[in-house]
Amino acid sequence: MAEPGFWDNSEAAQQLINETNAHKEKYQQFHQFADELEELEIMSEMQQEEYDAETQTELEERLLKLKEKLSIYELSLLLNEPYDKNNVIMELHPGAGGTESQDWGSMLLRMYTRWAESHGFQVETLDYQSGDEAGIKSVTLLIKGYNAYGYLKSEKGVHRLVRISPFDSAKRRHTSFCSVDIMPELDENVEIDINTDDLKVDTYRASGAGGQHINKTESAVRITHIPTGTVVASQAQRSQLKNREQAMGMLKAKLYQLEMDKKAQEAASLRGEQLEIGWGSQIRSYVFHPYSMVKDHRTNYETGNLQAVMDGELDGFIDAYLKQKLN
Repeated sequence: MAEPGFWDNSEAAQQLINETNAHKEKYQQFHQFADELEELEIMSEMQQEEYDAETQTELEERLLKLKEKLSIYELSLLLNEPYDKNNVIMELHPGAGGTESQDWGSMLLRMYTRWAESHGFQVETLDYQSGDEAGIKSVTLLIKGYNAYGYLKSEKGVHRLVRISPFDSAKRRHTSFCSVDIMPELDENVEIDINTDDLKVDTYRASGAGGQHINKTESAVRITHIPTGTVVASQAQRSQLKNREQAMGMLKAKLYQLEMDKKAQEAASLRGEQLEIGWGSQIRSYVFHPYSMVKDHRTNYETGNLQAVMDGELDGFIDAYLKQKLN
């Protein structure tokens, strides 16, 4: 920071400061845990010499809280891949099934929004296409915060819902699917070569809240990358130019992710593994009926507290996924 020209690029400077602060926080937390553990060891020794029921209760409560904090700390240390620290672009695409699957998409949207807010992340809706009767046709979110991509990369894949449909008068059990796509938001330092001749750009009127601006201006932008068929859209900004810039950033992230998926498939085939990436990769089931359970099919982590998961308690699944990747 003392170097001349440090603040010439304010975004790069702020990014470096954020990274430095994050490292400082990890360092300070480690020593806080060490100090707290030392205190608890002294309390435990005193209890052995002269037992006190009230002190014992306090000791057990503090140990439990320390264990929970250490678990979260350990999870943050697992995030050491190149783009783990970045913001994340999340896309939700309900599968076939009309209103039922579109409603499932809106339930997942609520779940991820709750998770992000409980972790202090900011959620920005880049594109929102509402369902015909209920739910969503598709949604693109930008979730901002340190390590957002590192945590949420565990959510990439197809999420399956089993429940008695509220839209079926016969009260039959339905199975619905929603695809969740996860990409890191890339900064300007990442080079992704995009030929403008390969792009088809459309503008249209944004949908959703926004009053007269929404109804009268074609500010929303949709970009199609013709060689790959990749489509991105942004309607979050009031300016068409800003929406175009945001959409280009999303396209860059998508093309990067496509290349990473391709390399992962090639590496898996060399190891003799079958690695499905895309619609076939069902990663988790959410069963509302005939029993309550959420199970991750990659890690076998499961919980019967379905409502807590739908309210955004995903850390158990994220933790199991990250630890499995270490093995």
